[in-house]
Amino acid sequence: MNKSATAPAAHSTPRPALLAGLALAIAGAVLFSAKAVLAKLMYRYHVDAVTVIAFRMLFSLPVFAAVALWKMRTEAPLSNTDRWRLVLLGVIGYYLSSYLDFLGLQFISVGLERLILFLTPTFVLLITSVFLKRHISRIEWLALLVSYCGIVLVFVHDLHGGAGSTAVGALLVLGSALSYAVYLLMSGEMVRRIGSLRLVAYAMCVSSVVCIGQFFVLRPVAMLIQPAAVYWYSLANGIFCTVLPVFMTMIAVQRIGASTASQAGMIGPVSTLFLGALVLNEPMTAVQVSGTAMVLAGIYMLSKKK
Repeated sequence: MNKSATAPAAHSTPRPALLAGLALAIAGAVLFSAKAVLAKLMYRYHVDAVTVIAFRMLFSLPVFAAVALWKMRTEAPLSNTDRWRLVLLGVIGYYLSSYLDFLGLQFISVGLERLILFLTPTFVLLITSVFLKRHISRIEWLALLVSYCGIVLVFVHDLHGGAGSTAVGALLVLGSALSYAVYLLMSGEMVRRIGSLRLVAYAMCVSSVVCIGQFFVLRPVAMLIQPAAVYWYSLANGIFCTVLPVFMTMIAVQRIGASTASQAGMIGPVSTLFLGALVLNEPMTAVQVSGTAMVLAGIYMLSKKK
């Protein structure tokens, strides 16, 4: 009886619901990962990471705030404990993990950063197994192994490039992966009690305030004036790469659990290979394509769970 509330038992989830949840998790991960392409386009206008994150949240905050106000008027008030947990979720999930990630990228290559971030599903499974006493099935471990082998292939060229990785950068990105894993588990536990829309809206309002506040503390107000292209990219980043994927991911967690959703989400960063080739004209090698195929095989194995 001491199973995790974050992940419905696989045998109790109907196959159509499982496939729909996987589709939501994958689509959300792809959209969420597209923010890297938009960030590169914005960096061409000489904006920094703090500015990119702040603009992203400025455009997404109105949507989250509208949903939060609607839920406050139609739902029962939250307990003080849940309010503080939501504040913690907002800080850990979408502020701390993003900020640590961007800080780490100052010291290590993008390839190493991506590889470290793929430890997130491992952290989710480990925390779930050790602290929540949930049994991890063989198919989950096997799917994770196959996907990780594909990830190594995808980024092997980047790793051999040896682009100045340091222990400091690696630890910062490792902290990003760990903080996001904790967020997934904490949100999965709360989503059943207060609902995915409510949880996401409140937590994202918190993280938006922190990100925007950080901008005004660290940057002059004059940096709000940017070329028109920066505003358009920020709008796309805020709506299509933040609002939509956040809601998709939370609904997926509610349907298929945090562990499965996080593993399915591994396809997202791999999708940046194709987006980079299409939008940024970055080269794509046969090794990268082979690795992507292995990740897709791992996702397919998850869909075959009974």
